[in-house]
Amino acid sequence: MSLLQLIFRLAIMALALSAVMAAAWQIQRRTGATGWIDVCWTFGTGLVACIASLVPVPEGGVPTARQIMVVLLVAIWSLRLGSHLLSRTWKAGDDPRYRDLIDQWGDSADRRMFLQVQAQAAVGLILTISVAIAAHNPRAVLGFADLFGAVLLLTGLIGEALSDAQLSKFRSDPANRHRICEAGLWKWSRHPNYFFEWLCWLAYPLIAIDASYPVGWITLLAPACMYWVLVYASGVPPLEQHMLRSRGQQFRDVQARTRPFFPFPKLTSGS
Repeated sequence: MSLLQLIFRLAIMALALSAVMAAAWQIQRRTGATGWIDVCWTFGTGLVACIASLVPVPEGGVPTARQIMVVLLVAIWSLRLGSHLLSRTWKAGDDPRYRDLIDQWGDSADRRMFLQVQAQAAVGLILTISVAIAAHNPRAVLGFADLFGAVLLLTGLIGEALSDAQLSKFRSDPANRHRICEAGLWKWSRHPNYFFEWLCWLAYPLIAIDASYPVGWITLLAPACMYWVLVYASGVPPLEQHMLRSRGQQFRDVQARTRPFFPFPKLTSGS
């Protein structure tokens, strides 16, 4: 592939993700339901990543086993997370993180939300590039690293689904109204679903990095970017600010005894 062809492919991916998130911005403006932003991001990123993993097709017109495996992995991720977010948005509509931002931004909310969703499109582009690089690893046959990557991603999906199910079950009990979930995995982490989401993105460097494939190292950007987004940007910080405003001392007590991200017992005052 020539440099010009590579630049063209990257431009198409970037434009596609930007268009998806522009549509998400319009949907949340028209419906007032900010939850649609993450629904569109998840399905859009998954779709673009699947296409980028299959194109270009190798000589002979048949995708490699690795391309097929990566497409299946990213499709399962997108459908699992996207359907969960779709169900949640259909029921509740709003995501408190986005609603708090809109309230803070006031009259400039529309413009700043558009910039926010375009930043999310940029994150989606980094993830999509990593997925595509893993899919196009020229190693002749699937090996242990590929299997380990697939198992790691499926483990992350199972952990995230379990976290979501435990939280949903907790919230469905009227006795838990205004209480904070500390059941199951939520006993060890304030955000176990975020941890397992991050774990999924460690799979692609395992599949991509190879001594004969230097470009594979670029895939380390996927888990690094996702960790930064979840722990320092649009994940933990705004959600915990919301919880502090809505739950006050009850949430401060939870913060004191659980880690914010990694689901392990908190043995010291550090996290």
